[in-house]
Amino acid sequence: MADPKGFLNHGREVAESRPVDERVKDFKEVYVPGSLLPIISKQASRCMDCGIPFCHNGCPLGNLIPEWNDYAYREDWSAASERLHATNNFPEFTGRLCPAPCESACVLGINQPPVTIKNVEVSIIDKAWDTGDVRPQIPERLSGKTVAVIGSGPAGLAAAQQLTRAGHTVAVFERADRVGGLLRYGIPEFKMEKRHINRRIEQMRAEGTRFRTGVEIGHDIKAGDLKKRYDAVVLAVGATTARDLPVPGRELKGVYQAMEYLPLSNKVQEGDYVTSPISAEGKHVVVIGGGDTGADCVGTAHRQGAASVTQLEIMPRPGDERDAVRQPWPTFPMLYKVTSAHEEGGERVYSVNTTHFEGDEDGNVQWLHLVEVEFVDGKLTPKPGTERKIPAQLVTLAMGFTGTDRANGMVDQFGLELDPRGNIARDADFQTNVPGVFVAGDAGRGQSLIVWAIAEGRSAAKGVDRFLTGASELPAPIRPTDRALLV
Repeated sequence: MADPKGFLNHGREVAESRPVDERVKDFKEVYVPGSLLPIISKQASRCMDCGIPFCHNGCPLGNLIPEWNDYAYREDWSAASERLHATNNFPEFTGRLCPAPCESACVLGINQPPVTIKNVEVSIIDKAWDTGDVRPQIPERLSGKTVAVIGSGPAGLAAAQQLTRAGHTVAVFERADRVGGLLRYGIPEFKMEKRHINRRIEQMRAEGTRFRTGVEIGHDIKAGDLKKRYDAVVLAVGATTARDLPVPGRELKGVYQAMEYLPLSNKVQEGDYVTSPISAEGKHVVVIGGGDTGADCVGTAHRQGAASVTQLEIMPRPGDERDAVRQPWPTFPMLYKVTSAHEEGGERVYSVNTTHFEGDEDGNVQWLHLVEVEFVDGKLTPKPGTERKIPAQLVTLAMGFTGTDRANGMVDQFGLELDPRGNIARDADFQTNVPGVFVAGDAGRGQSLIVWAIAEGRSAAKGVDRFLTGASELPAPIRPTDRALLV
């Protein structure tokens, strides 16, 4: 293990953030560059190398956390990078974006603040890029088999990289103009700068993966034609059908889905626009939905110069600490989380439901009407006399996603079966009811975390490899039926 007394000698320290008044003026990552390396060896030493490291169970990738913690403690960055990449294709993504269920399952977390696993992870991979330890892994021989991967989010990229390294010829199709899926256009720059995606794509291109952007399967290329051209197909198209809010006034101008609002801000950072066509500048902004996507909208609105930002959540405010009875260790607890966006200002309102929107004579939203709710007989019920309205000149709906996109015809053209929740059904090898067509990520699992998407992509790649060659040595960290460690 690292330092047998590390967890006794050192408390938990995390990455230093830039001052709020500085970072809201730009879209750069919120953390101070280089602030982790001076403290990360001590933080890694807090890992106890438990007899049964429950962090492995918390992480669907099965990351070898005690091993790379030990190498980081000893500052053997090359060995740490090798152990990190043994289970994770893109640790710079998860190290910045994953909510770290591994930390919730850390044994030290039973009675102390857990190890800063995410911070150690991102320190290792950033150091690996700086020292040149991240290099293309070109296959020794080609199999002669071809695979089409539809979607370039984390699941699609992981599947594509694994299959390319196995010797198959892989083409990734992306309907957007750039590669990355929700990593590119759903995650704001202040959470992850897109240079991290760009250099991974260059690595994958050097390995032999091909990318075709601006191509929508089902619309630009029919599903049947694609299937004829490739020996196998991996569907990693995500669960992009957003949950809507069918209340009076939904049609007013200024009410948008989060994924209509956020990508435009990212396109500004890419240089496509000078300013976003949907901007919060000078407006009273209301974000409906208390999750990570909602927080992304909050942080983006701050940077665009909103007059005020209010985030609404229909559920009660979570607790500050783990409930040992209802959310026992090592499950992932639902706690009150203050993200970097929340540190920057705004109001968070819990236990409220939107009843309708009110607009001006030109059809622009001006007010949001809400009512407080409470649980009565297990159902959320409005509280009489609590109705009120708040100013709302820009409203973003960040209430999650309900399933994969059906509008382009891809699902029907392939003839795919869906499960009761509207996800694409698959068997134990991640194969759909159509032979040779596999599904990975949110399209088959439903809305989930980036770490699950990468695990799905790696596991589906094994199923594809076995389908093409009869056997496979690729790792499969999860089964399609596996679920997060929740109560």
